[in-house]
Amino acid sequence: MTEICGALKGDGLRLAFVVSRFNSIFTEQLLKGAHDAALRHGVAEEALTVVRVPGANEIPLAAAKLAKRGGVDAIVALGAVIDGATDHAMLINTSVARALCQIGLEAGIPVLNGIVCAHNLDQAVERSGSKAGNKGFDTVCAAIEAANVLRQL
Repeated sequence: MTEICGALKGDGLRLAFVVSRFNSIFTEQLLKGAHDAALRHGVAEEALTVVRVPGANEIPLAAAKLAKRGGVDAIVALGAVIDGATDHAMLINTSVARALCQIGLEAGIPVLNGIVCAHNLDQAVERSGSKAGNKGFDTVCAAIEAANVLRQL
């Protein structure tokens, strides 16, 4: 039996972070976590690209352009969408998640969703670097592992 599994070794990997400016109080913390995870696991500073977009809804288009351009081993989407009085957040979260999956499938590289989908401000705070961890950090770890799996296939 052959088993292929990834490792948390970022040596030689090139990562791109697509970051929403909307809800920047949270997205900047997600970016700090993502940056920290990449460096801790061996990704070189010069191998990181940060692309800023207005909001979460604009993330897939930038991710698709990056994937088509090439030169990255994985793309990490970072944003924060917080429920309001309407279904707007659900619509954004659903369409963005589906688009990111499709981009990854079409490009053949990991395109990971590190967007915090919170019901309230407390949940957003918890997932952006307090007691529930930092989704940016966790998503980059998954991106590194996934990229290493794909290198072996």
